[in-house]
Amino acid sequence: MPVSRGQKIFLIIILGVVILSIAVYFAISIGSSGSGKIGVVEIEGAITDMKEAMEDVVKFKEDDNIKGVILRINSPGGAVGPTQEIYSEIKKLKQSKKVYVSMGSVCASGGYYIAVTGEKVYASPSTITGSIGVIMEQAVMEDLMKKIGVEANTIKSGAFKDTGTPFRKMRDDERKYLQSVIDSIYEQFVNDVAEGRKMPVDQVKQLADGRIYTGLQAKETGLVDNIGTFYDVVDDLQKDLGLHGKPSLVYGKRPFSFLRWLLSSAIQDIIFKNTSQPVQFLYKP
Repeated sequence: MPVSRGQKIFLIIILGVVILSIAVYFAISIGSSGSGKIGVVEIEGAITDMKEAMEDVVKFKEDDNIKGVILRINSPGGAVGPTQEIYSEIKKLKQSKKVYVSMGSVCASGGYYIAVTGEKVYASPSTITGSIGVIMEQAVMEDLMKKIGVEANTIKSGAFKDTGTPFRKMRDDERKYLQSVIDSIYEQFVNDVAEGRKMPVDQVKQLADGRIYTGLQAKETGLVDNIGTFYDVVDDLQKDLGLHGKPSLVYGKRPFSFLRWLLSSAIQDIIFKNTSQPVQFLYKP
């Protein structure tokens, strides 16, 4: 069956697209095979899931072309578990790469927890940081439910199984029990800050009463090393690595997600604050 002129043109276009795609692929491969690259891991918004950021960390750790990594953190903190997960992965990364931290407008509580992994930590003069501590909140609706004639019945396997329920006030033994949990997590936070900042634990505790600091105040107290922008961090890391010429910044490549955009830090805070993440490293203005 003879091929029509239109079909020939279509096949030529398809062939051209394939050749162009291959050329682009090899150009990217050649460009990424050079030396002197700096990886950038971005941590933005409330911390609820660090899976993608951890994937970036692991990818940079395994890439010999990545000579150092910058953590760009703009976060008020968030859930305890994901914060400690990314903290742990960055500590592994530091065994083979230099890791510097650039703070955005806010790098507080869990955000600061992650920041202390950096060999050098930079903040802007007015960056809001610190807020070293742990928080758990409970909204109690018991009196409201009585007014509208609603009663909650709970069947449980143990005295503490429904601790924190919004349907009744907290008992004294429950408060003591939860305070012990908070204290344990707080001690972990303080010890990790002390290790990361090379400060005595007692000195950290004097700073770790939940208060926030500006970047300038944090510099004075030793919570950060330098005042500078993201590109100051790039320049200093490049110099410390001995890289020549303009450094190539490599960001974790992730497709745009409408859901991720929708669940911005403000929305995440509303959704997760009192539901799936009751205990948090979180700065709350």
